[in-house]
Amino acid sequence: QVQLVESGGGLVQAGGSLRLSCASSGRAFSTYSVGWFRQAPGKEREFVAAITQSGGTTRYADSVKVRFTISRDNAKNTVYLQMNSLKPEDTAVYYCAASPGNSIGTNSDRYHYWGQGTQVTVSS
Repeated sequence: QVQLVESGGGLVQAGGSLRLSCASSGRAFSTYSVGWFRQAPGKEREFVAAITQSGGTTRYADSVKVRFTISRDNAKNTVYLQMNSLKPEDTAVYYCAASPGNSIGTNSDRYHYWGQGTQVTVSS
């Protein structure tokens, strides 16, 4: 069982930065690939970024490419999402999710474990 807890959300002005953290209390966290998703009010949950077990491969949604960076520190059982040049359209609840194995994908159905989410609000 993997339990995930997100933190680092908040209110920021457009152009600002935030770093989200996803901490796991489960064992063998390094055997899971991890993804970040977000859901804005009235919209479906969408893929943001994902990272393989070792961190050697990452994948991003086109809307956040260049601005966001996903990384992980397996010694700390934590995955990060550095978000720069934030825009009002980045406003959403951000969730991290874990999937056993080393393949990463954009479909939320392949991720077995989810955190409770953290709110990110970008003001214009």
